[in-house]
Amino acid sequence: MKGEAAMGTHRDHRDADWPHLPSLAGAEDDLDRLQAGLHQLAHAHGRLRSLLDAVLTISSALELEVVLHTIVDSARQLVDARYAAIGVLDEAGEFTELITSGFGADQFRQDGGAELPHGAGLLGELVRHPEPLRVENLTADPRAVGFPEGHPVMDTLLGVPIRVRSTVYGNLYLTDKRNGPFTDEDEEIVTALASAAGVAIENARLYERLRQATEEFQRRLLPALPALPGLELQARYQPSTDTPRIGGDWYDLIHLPDNVPCMMVGDVMGHGLEAATLMSQISNVLRVIAYDEQEPPSRILHRLDEILHDLHGGPMATVIVTRLEHPAADGSRLLRWASAGHMPPLMVNPDHQARYLHTECSPGHPLGVDPTLSRPDHEQILRPGATLLLHTDGLVEHRNRPLDEGMDRAVGIAASHATRPLPELCDALLAQNGGTFPDDVAILAARVAP
Repeated sequence: MKGEAAMGTHRDHRDADWPHLPSLAGAEDDLDRLQAGLHQLAHAHGRLRSLLDAVLTISSALELEVVLHTIVDSARQLVDARYAAIGVLDEAGEFTELITSGFGADQFRQDGGAELPHGAGLLGELVRHPEPLRVENLTADPRAVGFPEGHPVMDTLLGVPIRVRSTVYGNLYLTDKRNGPFTDEDEEIVTALASAAGVAIENARLYERLRQATEEFQRRLLPALPALPGLELQARYQPSTDTPRIGGDWYDLIHLPDNVPCMMVGDVMGHGLEAATLMSQISNVLRVIAYDEQEPPSRILHRLDEILHDLHGGPMATVIVTRLEHPAADGSRLLRWASAGHMPPLMVNPDHQARYLHTECSPGHPLGVDPTLSRPDHEQILRPGATLLLHTDGLVEHRNRPLDEGMDRAVGIAASHATRPLPELCDALLAQNGGTFPDDVAILAARVAP
């Protein structure tokens, strides 16, 4: 008994010292709150990740039109809206362009952009007061006026201005969120996206100005083609459609003292101001040598290689030098050429047959390898109506296909345009791949009079 009493007393004392344990129902409530908090945290993390992905996507584009479409698509997906648009404004606050995404966007594009907003109603409100704007019931808002006939019916609106530096570039509109009205969190996310969009738009505008300046600089280094009897001449220069780069591609044509046209195309390896400077120096030296040496083309290249080695330490470059001799009695011309590691000539006959004039030693070694190495001369008869095409490798080299495939495509285009006007043939070659080229392209074309 005493032992039992002692044990009982000991148990009571121990129980009295234990902390009070929550009930099972309270524990379940705490678990529910914890799960809800974790779910909310995961949701917020997911939206933040989506926002970061959208910002990265926008920042990776450089073409302004692509940037604008990427912004509007990303914004619509971020807040799960049915429709989104960017209204681009001019200095007077008038709409100059409307980029759309989602429901009704295809109809707008098919109508040729339809009628641009006039800045009335809610859109005008955001123009006049460039601050985030949310409307939960458009049909009941007296400011919701000015929609054009046939415009999709919309219920909710979230509008955010896009600023480029301190200027309002335009406004981003989102309507009809799928799972209810737009929230504070939606507004914060779209506002953050609009800030990133302003930077991306500014970068795209700088890119465009840089590309235009680069192209203008490059074109100023290239000569105007002379008018020569018995030959139709065309030239094209297409800068890289990747990040604007000053390149080393060039073409030239001079009339030699013996009245023979000398056509030259070259490409200095590398990019940047150094490549462009070398390109200008090489083309100028080549002009003088060709005018002095006249023939054969291999001798011209040999002298050029020697001089460049002495003056510049032998810069790496590829060049092709050609002569189109005086026409024969039947109107044909003898083509003579030599190559320093360059693409072979492309001959296009009026019967729609085209081929590259490969030789046993083509393309040969480029300039800057060893000025003592010899280069052979080659010959080919060009019939009346035939076209000679000289170009740099940027026309046929692409990241996702072998060089032979690019050359085959050029041959096919040239053959199909064999009897078309020469400008159309040159333009068709530059239109492949949607007009996009990862490297600069120079083309020099001559057609023998039929």
